[in-house]
Amino acid sequence: MKNPVCEKLLQYQPTNTENENLRSWYIVISVFNAFLAFSAISLNSLTIQALRKTSSLPKLLKTLLLSLAVSDLGVGLLVQPFYLGILVKWLLQYNLPEAVCTAYHSLAYLFSGVSFFGVMVLSGDRFLAVFLHLRYQELVTHKRVVAVVISIWVFSAFILLLYLLVSPDISYIALAVIGVVCILFSAMFNFKIYFAVRRHRSQIQGLQIQQVAQNDQVTNAVGLRKSAVDVFYVYLVFLLCYLPSICSFLVVVIFNLNTAAKVFYMSSITLLFLNSSLNPVIYCWRMRQIRLAVMDIVKNIFLSHNN
Repeated sequence: MKNPVCEKLLQYQPTNTENENLRSWYIVISVFNAFLAFSAISLNSLTIQALRKTSSLPKLLKTLLLSLAVSDLGVGLLVQPFYLGILVKWLLQYNLPEAVCTAYHSLAYLFSGVSFFGVMVLSGDRFLAVFLHLRYQELVTHKRVVAVVISIWVFSAFILLLYLLVSPDISYIALAVIGVVCILFSAMFNFKIYFAVRRHRSQIQGLQIQQVAQNDQVTNAVGLRKSAVDVFYVYLVFLLCYLPSICSFLVVVIFNLNTAAKVFYMSSITLLFLNSSLNPVIYCWRMRQIRLAVMDIVKNIFLSHNN
């Protein structure tokens, strides 16, 4: 008896007619995923090393970013090679081994789940930092953040187990509901952060015309505002990459698997994997400490090769 998870994946395998019509698309998407796997591995490896070397970044934020970077590295290092292999086998019209199918789903749901919940926790962390002010450091300790990070990995493993044990249709609906609820809560956090940042900006302008003794308060408010904006960009890119995949969970349950539905599903998975390559770019673009550390690492690599 075949694994129901593998049976579900095999439904997306193109028929002979579809393979002829979609051959060019499969080649393009396979090449694109090979490039994404390489970029996710190289960029996230640099980011992890840069985060380890960056001492000026807040410790709590660094811990959350490290967990996210490790999960993104796992996507590029382990998940995408399996996905690329599946695409190539389908392109060549080979049968997909059940072991490959199970390994792909296990790795994909684990690392993508950690990335998903990691971004949710980042938004929640910046929400608490903005609204708790001085109580933030008292309530949000490093031990608690580490406990949350461990919980993310354990919960993602639990979702993977649920997906492997229950009916694929039920798991798709459950994943879609969990995804929508998490995104709505995260959107609410970012919405509140946006108005809080605007209010802080007005307060900063008022503080800047007061005594010099309040410079520390101004600096802290500016730093808090910037970190909230930085995380918002991470959330925005995450939303653009993950939302089509979440929608595809419902599409495959509601509609028949025609050619268009198969193309949408496979494209949404590629877009989801793209997020793992974009996150390090956002870190370097928005966070000066990480950007300088990455530049220093790259410079040392080139110097060592030239010597």
